[in-house]
Amino acid sequence: MVTTETHHHGHTHRLDLADSTVREWDATVLAADPEQGIVLDRSAFYPGGGGQPPDEGVLLWGGVRTRIAGTRTGDELYLIPVEGDPVPPVGTAVRGALDDERRTQLMRTHSGLHVLTGVVFRDFGALVTGGNMEPLTARMDFDLPEVPPDFKDRIAESVNAEIAADRPIEVRTLPREEAFAIPDIIRTATNLLPPDIEEVRIVDIVGLDTQADGGTHVASTSMVGRVEVVKMENKGRGFRRLRIRIV
Repeated sequence: MVTTETHHHGHTHRLDLADSTVREWDATVLAADPEQGIVLDRSAFYPGGGGQPPDEGVLLWGGVRTRIAGTRTGDELYLIPVEGDPVPPVGTAVRGALDDERRTQLMRTHSGLHVLTGVVFRDFGALVTGGNMEPLTARMDFDLPEVPPDFKDRIAESVNAEIAADRPIEVRTLPREEAFAIPDIIRTATNLLPPDIEEVRIVDIVGLDTQADGGTHVASTSMVGRVEVVKMENKGRGFRRLRIRIV
């Protein structure tokens, strides 16, 4: 759940970090290679991280469509084309477009997980030890040695009450020192923030949960939908895994 990046990755301006509602945009190709991938000057593709998978979508250029199957990060943010699709040459003006349904479902899922972690931390003081998400389904692991018999039902009821409260979800970037002055800003048992990060991206579910995070989110909890806690598993050593579904 914890990744933070500046609004640039290499030479790419990260539109997704500033505005997670962007689905289409104009860009110029800075580098292109069928194996390495495509680098744009501007991109709204979320590259993946913190348990959230990368976006999928297309680049449109000169009457041609290049499907983007995923991304990878190195010195640059590389968009990975579907094998066999044409790659636009350097300097080409392209129109980028995300798979809107997939991205929106991932945003709902990610925000739902933040509500979940906020409730579990508030009510049980438990930190996150792992997690993963796909569109509308996810799991989250907590360091939680003791749980009451009705834990699963209590969590579901509390999470959905917070969603119904329609709490605003605000995103801002703070200098590292200022961010770490916020109590409990790191919700993972292990601090995953690189030591050289100078600015930390903060996701704040107003009145419930504030934590460092680099993913994409909906604007308020009511946009998540309803969370079903499908299953609780005991993973040993006091670790509990909650599997959820967004409906």
